[in-house]
Amino acid sequence: MSILQLLPHPQKLTPAEGSYPLQSGKRISIPSPSLLFTAQRLQASLAARGIHWEIVIGSSDSDQVAVRMLRQSAPAELENAYQVRITPEGISLIGSQNTATLWNATLTLIQIIEQSTDALPCLNIDDQPDFARRGVMLDISRDRVPTLETLYALIDLLASWKINEVQLYTEHTFAYQKHQVVWQHASPMTGEEILALDRFCRDRFIDLVPNQNSFGHMHRWLMHPHYQHLAEVPEGFSFSLALTPRPFGISPAVKESLPFLAGLYDELLPHFSSQYFNVGCDETFDLGKGRSKALVEQQGVGRVYLDFLKQVADLVRERGRTMMFWGDIIISHPDLVPELPKDAVALEWGYEANHPFERNSALFAKSGVPFYVCPGTSSWQSLVGRTDNMLGNLRNAAENGKQNGARGFLNTDWGDFGHWQQPMVSYAGFAYGAAVSWAYAANKDADLGTLLSRYAFRDSTNALGQLALDLGNVYRILKAPHNNCALMVRALFSPMQQIREGYFIYRGSEPIRTEAGEVREAMAHMQTLAARLESVRPADPYIVREYRTAIALWLHGCKRLLKAADDSAYSNAEMAADLRPLMGAFAADWLHRSRPGGLGDSLTRMARLLAEYES
Repeated sequence: MSILQLLPHPQKLTPAEGSYPLQSGKRISIPSPSLLFTAQRLQASLAARGIHWEIVIGSSDSDQVAVRMLRQSAPAELENAYQVRITPEGISLIGSQNTATLWNATLTLIQIIEQSTDALPCLNIDDQPDFARRGVMLDISRDRVPTLETLYALIDLLASWKINEVQLYTEHTFAYQKHQVVWQHASPMTGEEILALDRFCRDRFIDLVPNQNSFGHMHRWLMHPHYQHLAEVPEGFSFSLALTPRPFGISPAVKESLPFLAGLYDELLPHFSSQYFNVGCDETFDLGKGRSKALVEQQGVGRVYLDFLKQVADLVRERGRTMMFWGDIIISHPDLVPELPKDAVALEWGYEANHPFERNSALFAKSGVPFYVCPGTSSWQSLVGRTDNMLGNLRNAAENGKQNGARGFLNTDWGDFGHWQQPMVSYAGFAYGAAVSWAYAANKDADLGTLLSRYAFRDSTNALGQLALDLGNVYRILKAPHNNCALMVRALFSPMQQIREGYFIYRGSEPIRTEAGEVREAMAHMQTLAARLESVRPADPYIVREYRTAIALWLHGCKRLLKAADDSAYSNAEMAADLRPLMGAFAADWLHRSRPGGLGDSLTRMARLLAEYES
């Protein structure tokens, strides 16, 4: 039997002698109507090969049944386990009373069918996930809101890799009926769209978890006069993600804050069937710097944060949901962690390969607080990815989350500074995250390039997967530190004078210096890799165009680094002429998969560069 490339690879696969022939006229036997959609997915994969099998319930005609789905009682530790048995006589898919196990078994069988010719290899698979909940969170608030068609396609892809949780990170992009002024230019998700998406996810055994930030990151609300009475700093607060100072977080010192959140929850939550709700509450940068200053001086910033979080938890509990919240603020006050509500789930996030998942997850575990580990795809502020960091970050989270008993693994895909990265740049992180969260030991050394070509890009040349990984490592030629970014991309968001001073948006303790020789080497290597795009053949050819635009913007960032070091490297006229067509290409690519709302805000950052060149 040739080596099967499975995503994710199962915990245990044992080859056996013989094969099972693929031929029409057979049946797929399911134990109940609840598995009809699952069987139809299998049926469709066979139909694509010209093989037609009928779906029946409980057929005893063993000669005609090719696939028999069976449910068996299992102890609690095996409630998510499944088995695949392929023999010369037929195929058995065996799961627990948890119907999702037979969905997962079917997904594995479909991947085997896709790699087989006229017969399936006999084998035994015994499999179950390391993490019961394996999720992806997609940022739809800075500033890219995907079309419904794009979301359906992505969720279908993630489902095929056994992802079973999806969150859409929301600040202002749900169409609240009472708050139109906040979202009117954002092309938000409507309630009807969420209802349809929720059903689409349920069919694929995915839990669509509602998500609404509820403390920090509320600037899209507080910038409007009607909501500024809720703001911690109503006159405006400077933070790195905004072009100008503006109110950022709601204030726990304002008595109207909780009723305001309660109203949002009452409108949002009925559209979701999930029992979970992510209230965010991360990065409360301005807490204690305005209306709650006296309270913080009296009680301490950690105590004020925790007390407000507990009140939010009460709101969530009253509405019959389990609260999720980002753990970055409370983890900096370790003495308060044991006081967290034990019915809430902490989301321990970090996006560098060396993030202290081991230390932080151990603290949540020791305190009896349920938690997820939440790494990321490393796509944002990179345009083409940061491959090695992504791999290290996801491995770190999976290994230490498993060791410390994390309830789940949530792979995050952010849109900092206008969500300039195209969706396909995140495929590598999505795929590897799905693999290591399912079975870390079996997948940590996976041939990710081949898996991406086969299952993400459907590239007939089997080359685009590895090319995508190679593109995502060119930034490393610059030896300067790349914290949560690739420096040439951060240069696209930083004024030229700041780059000259060695500061890229964030002011660190030491200025960052780049070497012109390294920048030129990176540009040359990127251009060499870009030429390889001409020979790949993904199922969706538009991906090649998106990569070209991303690479061109990445190279423009390199030119900014060179111009900052030597103003004569490129004239302002040359830089403007380089950027103008990229703005048009970026807009066209955006509208191919995303809604128009948010595009103007995202392009404003490019327009600021153009104004810099033309001043």
